[in-house]
Amino acid sequence: MREDVHEDVERVIELAVGKRHARGAFYDGARMAPVALHHDPLALRERYASADPFPHIALDNLFDDDVLERIVAEFPTPDEMRWNRFDSDTEKKLGYFHEFSIVSPFTRSFLDAMNGFEMLLYLEKLTGIDGLIPDPYFGGGGLHQIEPGGFLKVHADFNVHPKLKIDRRLNMLIYINKNWRDEWGGQLELWNRDVTECRQRIAPLFNRTVIFSTTDTSFHGHPHPLASPPGVTRKSVSLYYYTAGRPEAERSEAHDTIFREAGAEVPRRLGS
Repeated sequence: MREDVHEDVERVIELAVGKRHARGAFYDGARMAPVALHHDPLALRERYASADPFPHIALDNLFDDDVLERIVAEFPTPDEMRWNRFDSDTEKKLGYFHEFSIVSPFTRSFLDAMNGFEMLLYLEKLTGIDGLIPDPYFGGGGLHQIEPGGFLKVHADFNVHPKLKIDRRLNMLIYINKNWRDEWGGQLELWNRDVTECRQRIAPLFNRTVIFSTTDTSFHGHPHPLASPPGVTRKSVSLYYYTAGRPEAERSEAHDTIFREAGAEVPRRLGS
């Protein structure tokens, strides 16, 4: 990389992580969601790469609380917009129906910011994955909501974007559940490649962001029915990132979501 280009990238990262206050550059009053990131990605890269059972990291307070509090306040209830409803043996959840789901201008601007170059450069620094491409269609991503009794069985994600035909490489899950109680469940589980052992359980707490690399063996989910009280849902914002190609060792034929339980593989529709 040329020295002048390298310096430009470093300046963008400095702005994003708050070494300089960049809110004025990206914030437009009531409509625009500010971009401000509160962890140094380079300092976390080794931790990310060496995580068990596959590269991942859980970051608390990556974003400003007031930004996510507003998204919570404007988050549609199960009856307030047209959700993509999943109800099967492998998943029971509400997903973002990108062509028909109506969200507030502020929430939409936040989604757009997560697809912007500041976020992409931050994620590239954190993960070491260069040339990340956002998904303008939010295929399988966007707002997610799990009602009491809902679940998402352990799975590996679809690996090729159905429209753009590029390789899925990275998930970013932003949890926005205030006052969440552990006994309600809903923990994100990360499993080993043989799906014989859950190696991590991550509570879906407010302003907790989980980022992880997606391959055919990055099995994850929250397989146990949610035990939250009536009217209390598990809310998240999900973003997926792609590249034009991937390492040879990770390549496979294009497939939809692969659910795994007791050694059985069940291909399913696009999912989280």
